[in-house]
Amino acid sequence: MTVAVLNAMLKPLLEGRLPDWLDVRWYATKGEAMDLAPQAEIGWFDMHAKEDMVEAITRATRLKWLNSIIAGLDFLPADLLIERGVTVTNGAGINALTIAEYVVMGMLSRAKGYREVVRAQDRHEWLRDAPGKRELAGSKALILGYGAIGQLVDARLTAFGVSVIKVRRNAGPGTLGPDDWRPRLQEFDWVILAVPATPETDGMIGAAELAAMKPGAELVNVARGAVVDQDALVDALRAGHLGGAFLDVTTPEPLPADHPLWSFDNVEVTMHLSGRSQTLMMARGAERFLDNLAHWHAGLPLENRFDPSLGY
Repeated sequence: MTVAVLNAMLKPLLEGRLPDWLDVRWYATKGEAMDLAPQAEIGWFDMHAKEDMVEAITRATRLKWLNSIIAGLDFLPADLLIERGVTVTNGAGINALTIAEYVVMGMLSRAKGYREVVRAQDRHEWLRDAPGKRELAGSKALILGYGAIGQLVDARLTAFGVSVIKVRRNAGPGTLGPDDWRPRLQEFDWVILAVPATPETDGMIGAAELAAMKPGAELVNVARGAVVDQDALVDALRAGHLGGAFLDVTTPEPLPADHPLWSFDNVEVTMHLSGRSQTLMMARGAERFLDNLAHWHAGLPLENRFDPSLGY
C-alpha cells in the first residue's frame, strides 16, 4: 500500500474513486496535516498559508510525489525537493480559463471606463456620456508568456479583433523571442504579463520597459507582482506616461492600505482573485490527480510536472 495524505476538502470529489493500492489519510486541520505529513509517500498539502505548506513538505521525509492545485510553486523549498528526489505536479492550466476571462474583463473595464460607471451607480447618478470610448477592436496587444493562460488570452482577444503578438522561447509566425520584444514595446496598446515567476522574469518590467511603452498604453498583470518593478510603475503612472494598469497581482500581497497604487484613478487592483473566480477549480484538480494516480501506478510520466530547479 502507498500512503497518501490529502486534504479532507477533496474527500467528496475523490472518495469511492481512489484505487485500492492507496492508503489515504485525510487531514482537516493544520495540526492534522503536520502530524500526518511524515507518513506521506504521496502528498497534497495545499493550505491557505504558504508557510504552512512549506512546513508540511519539510516534515514529509518519505514523500515521493507532491501534488498541488497551485500553478506558481516558486515558494516551495526547491533545494529540499531536489535533494529528496520528489516529483512535483502543479495546477498549471486549471485556472487558465478563468484568468483569461479576467484579462478580457480588465481590458474592457479599462477601455470603457467601467469603474466610473460603477461609481456613478453608487452615487445614483445618470451619466450623460460614456467615461471610456475605446474599443478593443483594432488595438494591438503584446502577451509576455505563452503558456496555458497566454494561449487562451490570445484566442479571446483575437475574437475581439485585437492584433496579438506573443513572446515565447522559440519565435515563429506572430511571435517574438525573449530578446526581441523590448525594442518593439512602443507598438502596443496593451502589454499583458502571463509569465511564470522565475529569476529570469523577476523585475522584467522596469523603468526602461515602462518608458519604452507607447504613451497611453495599458499594463495588465496576471503573472506575479514581482515581475514588475512596482516603484517604477508608480513613477510611470505619476508621470502620466501610461494610460493605466489592471493589476491582479502586486508586491506584497495583500497590498498595504496606504500603498499609492490604491489611489490612482487609472489603476484597477483586483486582489489576486482571477484564479478564484470559478466554481470548478477543485473538481478539475481532482480529475487531474486521479489521472496522474493511474500514471504513477503504471510507472508512466506524470502530467503537469513542475521543475523546482526552474521554478515552473
